[in-house]
Amino acid sequence: MTAPRTDAPPPGAPVPKRRGVELSLLVCAVLISVYGYAAVGLARGGAVPPDAARYGAGLGLLALIAHLAVRFGAPYADPLLLPIAVLLNGLGLALIHRLDLETPYDLAAPTQLIWSALGVTLFILVVLLLRDHRTLQGYAYVSVAAALALMLLPVFFPAVNGARIWIRIGGLSFQPGEFAKILLAVFFAAYLSANLNALVYTGRRIWKFQFPSGRVLGPVVAIWLLSVGVLVLERDLGTSLLFFGLFVIMLYVATGRTGWIAVGLVLASAGAFLVGSLEPHVHGRVQDWLDPFASIRAGEGPGQLAQSLFSFAAGGMLGTGLGLGHSVLIGFAAKSDFILATAGEELGLVGLTALFLLYALFVGRGYRAGLLLRDPFGRLLAIGLASIVALQVFVIAGGVMGLIPLTGMAMPFLAQGGSSVVTNWVIVALLVRVSDSARAPRPESADTGELERVKEGAA
Repeated sequence: MTAPRTDAPPPGAPVPKRRGVELSLLVCAVLISVYGYAAVGLARGGAVPPDAARYGAGLGLLALIAHLAVRFGAPYADPLLLPIAVLLNGLGLALIHRLDLETPYDLAAPTQLIWSALGVTLFILVVLLLRDHRTLQGYAYVSVAAALALMLLPVFFPAVNGARIWIRIGGLSFQPGEFAKILLAVFFAAYLSANLNALVYTGRRIWKFQFPSGRVLGPVVAIWLLSVGVLVLERDLGTSLLFFGLFVIMLYVATGRTGWIAVGLVLASAGAFLVGSLEPHVHGRVQDWLDPFASIRAGEGPGQLAQSLFSFAAGGMLGTGLGLGHSVLIGFAAKSDFILATAGEELGLVGLTALFLLYALFVGRGYRAGLLLRDPFGRLLAIGLASIVALQVFVIAGGVMGLIPLTGMAMPFLAQGGSSVVTNWVIVALLVRVSDSARAPRPESADTGELERVKEGAA
């Protein structure tokens, strides 16, 4: 590890469960979400929506059931993870409902609520059925095989908005790459933890860098290259960048070699340059990023990125107020890729900063759970899962703010997207399970007892 090691509490030390704190924070999260929903109704129609109480009761019931699952299934889990997820999901539902008012012919909030309920259901099942996160270590190769199969499936379906990342069967559609990211995190954590010593102490030294042997690093690099190759074939550059960043971060954490960060940045820059130069769909996005106002000067009107920047500018410090913005002018992706523009316009810089702080706190608690764990697999899994959320937020926020080219991903919990919200709830469940193992009192092991008897005999 590159950070100072923090061990779990010593044997016999009392550890507060803090489930009461979690319940109090959940009440606050539900109330804030309901307030946002009511504020939209007041701004648009001058009255609180008649179904606000039903919305609050539904969200509160989901939060309560999830809390009970944590209370009985993972009593020592971090008390902040679940409330942050509920608050982000609730705010996302309020923002999508607000945009639905502009597009009554295309309502997304009811469907998003159903997907959210499914995500919470999977959260409960994972917390109650997965009693030990180390069980996943035995399914490393099953996970990677399932991940590759899921990523290959969209190749056989038509492209949507220039990318082959969706599977549509009748009225149902989902994005398999969202599920693949969790499976690949499990594989990377299992493989790297099993070969930890070989990665750190064997290989060839070139200048100041120690590179592991090809026999050890080869399989995981091959899996990563195959994953990225499939995603490039599907024109899903956002998920390609996510998987690349996940691989580099987990390899850096496993080895403690800062050289991997430099290698990752060089490879990412080279790959982005080649794909941006040769792939027309990506090249167009790069051109929009370099000059988002070119279409205005050409008399064609503002594009999506230009409208997004206008939304952020119109929001100012405190925002226009929920329901009083015009970010719907962005077009078809206002509820998905560009939903952060609605938050920026109607909540302002203050509200946007609060959202980023929630994400940062969530990621930080995930890292903390990993640092508290003693087993390498759990440590890498927790850091990998938290890094998935961090990378998504960076890639999406950077794209809609004009810091990097657009990649077409969903903001965790906020954006419209059933596959995204379901997989994010599974990530929360796994982090809850890992944090429960990290904070739970550690029983005195047989080795410790034997050591104490040896000391007594020597005395």
